[in-house]
Amino acid sequence: MKVIISGGGTGGHIFPAISIANALREVDPSTEILFVGAKGKMEMEKVPAAGYDIVGLPVAGFHRKINLRNICRNMLFPFRLIGSMITARRVLNRFRPDVCVGVGGYASGPVLRCASQRGIPCLLQEQNSYPGVTNKILAAKAKRICVAYPDMERFFPKEKITFTGNPVRQSLQSTIDRAEAAKFFGLDPNQSIILVIGGSLGARSINNGISATLDDLQPGVQLLWQTGKMYYADIQQKLKEKPRANVFAFDFIKRMDYAYAIADVVISRAGASSISELALLGKPSIFVPSPNVAEDHQTKNAMALVSRDAAKLVRDDATRTLLAEAQLTVSDKALLEKLATNIRLFAKPNAAADIAKYVFELGSNK
Repeated sequence: MKVIISGGGTGGHIFPAISIANALREVDPSTEILFVGAKGKMEMEKVPAAGYDIVGLPVAGFHRKINLRNICRNMLFPFRLIGSMITARRVLNRFRPDVCVGVGGYASGPVLRCASQRGIPCLLQEQNSYPGVTNKILAAKAKRICVAYPDMERFFPKEKITFTGNPVRQSLQSTIDRAEAAKFFGLDPNQSIILVIGGSLGARSINNGISATLDDLQPGVQLLWQTGKMYYADIQQKLKEKPRANVFAFDFIKRMDYAYAIADVVISRAGASSISELALLGKPSIFVPSPNVAEDHQTKNAMALVSRDAAKLVRDDATRTLLAEAQLTVSDKALLEKLATNIRLFAKPNAAADIAKYVFELGSNK
């Protein structure tokens, strides 16, 4: 069978897409898979690194914030869209897929629209509790829509929805000893550990809030902190001026499996992939939704858990309270157990395999 997987722009789209591709290959190693992404976006690097071919479209999003730069960009939007539609048709003619999978992001629009016009069955994978514009537009023609949150019939036809959850990185699902993970980072496994992550690039507001309140870090509590490359030098300088034995800062944590294994509480943005990973691992979490995302969907993602006592939320403009909130949480064993138990209810460890099953079903029914 031949499958096109299209979309990207962020890790929240790309890593689930790669997990789906891996699951398809696990079921049938002869499956031919081609990715279609947006030129200049991170999928053009991450997908080949995972061992798959990818074609880039000249597509770009429509910028809603009004300024001179965005006005100029938006003037190019129709030309990029036309060019992307032409390229998408050429890709379909050449590859001749049996099924197309859209994971959200600009590139999935032209590909799945052209595919549905030709009668090629399409499956959508929606990571968030509030769907992106592209998936909402494509939903009418999709054969199946795989979602990660309940109550998505508000946005999609109910008869097409399947609650599969979000695929996560397979490397996170291995069992890792706490002592082994602590040794890797130089941490004391007998002390409480708060993990701070703001995405691979870091989050300025989270970093500023933590940095401003480091004097409040209590004895017996350690901070494992992914700052992001942009902010690392400044934070290291601050730590050099006033060394703290219980703060361990890194620009980027390559072994997130170790970091998650050692964390008692996690402070994180509320991207769909991050939430799915934390749910799978049962990690008590404090979410700080980014205010700079479409339709404020990270807040909606987080509130889906907060409303069920499965996580805590701190607003982006209140990050000076983060460290205090995390320390209160990590000191309350009953609360930790409740948060861990409730967030696991959102875990879908077989999401990638379940989605792959539906892809094969669409291909066989073509």
